[in-house]
Amino acid sequence: MVSKSKIQFAIIGLGHIGKRHAEMIKRNNDAELVAVCDIKSAVDLSWNETIPFYSELAELLKNHPEIDVVNICTPNGLHANQAIEALEARKNVVVEKPMALNKADAEKVIFKALQMSRQVFAVMQNRYSPPSVWLKQVIDEELLGDIFMVQLNCYWNRDDRYYKKGGWHGDKELDGGTLFTQFSHFVDIMYWLFGDITNIKGNFKDFNHKHSTDFEDSGFVSFDFVNGGMGALNYSTSIWNKNLESSITIIGSKGTVKVSGQYMNEVAECNIENYTMPQLEPSNPPNDYGPYKGSAANHHFVIDNVVNVLKGDGSITTNALEGLKVVEMIERIYKHKPSEL
Repeated sequence: MVSKSKIQFAIIGLGHIGKRHAEMIKRNNDAELVAVCDIKSAVDLSWNETIPFYSELAELLKNHPEIDVVNICTPNGLHANQAIEALEARKNVVVEKPMALNKADAEKVIFKALQMSRQVFAVMQNRYSPPSVWLKQVIDEELLGDIFMVQLNCYWNRDDRYYKKGGWHGDKELDGGTLFTQFSHFVDIMYWLFGDITNIKGNFKDFNHKHSTDFEDSGFVSFDFVNGGMGALNYSTSIWNKNLESSITIIGSKGTVKVSGQYMNEVAECNIENYTMPQLEPSNPPNDYGPYKGSAANHHFVIDNVVNVLKGDGSITTNALEGLKVVEMIERIYKHKPSEL
């Protein structure tokens, strides 16, 4: 627990998401952004703030012992090593999804956090969307009875406006794959609601990204839930021009629900025995990156959770073990992918 009046933050990585973190930190009255870091220059990043700017994390950590939390918003393949470096400096860590690109590296992060008695917050902001909060309540209260089937569809657009030459998107070592970068939020929601999966079967294709990525752009994945029922995850980034949908359909012995929309932000169906659908708060709009859009803009909830936990009020919304589990599930799914993709 941190006793001082404001939680001191630093950010490494000032792309779209890093700047989003900065804005959310500045909006929180109990938080303060004291330093930032990126390999690009402040000019190249259009960063006009007076906050101290560094090109190396080690230098930032050395010059700012007052920092409580380091937010890691860099390319996926850097997350684990940078989290460990921050933890070794006895800082708490907020790590954007995915926590790592393999289970072994995620375990190293958790071990270091335990060794240093520091917290790791895994960013999975879709848990805060009103439909997600509602679904969690429905499942926890077993309103649907036995779960028979779950289908998750994620159909997005990511084209050459996104996979720009010289960038990290599409690179196997830095990006990791479509499930890690685009759809790990939805794997997390599925795990949060229904638990682990087994008996995985997959079919993967690279339709129109052969020139821009080192991995698949589309997949059909089927599995069984350890807790009962069967599921499917169908996804693609080959949708023309704009995102189509992110949806989840749940079929149970006492009802059926479907949450859909481009970002799983609308309740399309609620048919549950002896149940009246409550009025939900409106969902936040998606993160807008110009030519393409991402998941819901809920990062203020993440920063609020970090501040509250470090001040001794509440628990971590997505803890390091849950972050590890999402990585491990994606890693197991990808073991069914042909090597030539």
